[in-house]
Amino acid sequence: MICVDLHLHTQFSFDASIGPKFIVEALNVHPIIKGVAITDHNTLEGYFHVRRFAAAYEDIVIVPGVEVTTMLGDVIVLGVEEKPAYWSTLESVVDFAKDRNGVIVVPHPYRGGGIGDAAKKIPNGLAAVEILSPDSTALENKMAETLARTCNMPGVAGSDAHHIHQMWRAYTEINADPNVESILKAIKECHVKPVLVKSMI
Repeated sequence: MICVDLHLHTQFSFDASIGPKFIVEALNVHPIIKGVAITDHNTLEGYFHVRRFAAAYEDIVIVPGVEVTTMLGDVIVLGVEEKPAYWSTLESVVDFAKDRNGVIVVPHPYRGGGIGDAAKKIPNGLAAVEILSPDSTALENKMAETLARTCNMPGVAGSDAHHIHQMWRAYTEINADPNVESILKAIKECHVKPVLVKSMI
């Protein structure tokens, strides 16, 4: 089992400030979380920097990802090292992920920038729903949980951190080996448990 924050931004997102080296150093000393998905807005530059710093550590996992701006709102694609076109349709992002064996995560579906009920258009077995988001209200998270259950999609969690003080507020326990392929497979197969942190560790 590995604990992974599945939604974190670096300074390469236009609205974030976290340095790649700091992320790796924080992961290295964290007692529980040993993996992170780098999900910058419409770029993978932050991921490549974080991966480079993480190469010195054997016990942490960096999952490639990108938060894509679509015409309906934002979706995350995990497991890819390239990005779809900016302002894509949801359908084209689904095809993009499917062609590359990626996993789509629907972040904060009922908060600003979320795609809401449009997530129902995503085929089963390809996506998970972020059902615990620290910046969402209890009602928004409950609606996201209902969406995941209705669509038979796994429910996951991530901090959606844009700044240092927001890191590790939520994560996902994943019944997987500590590598990207095993993590993605476990998400698809629903071997996950979302966790919302009550206070900083």
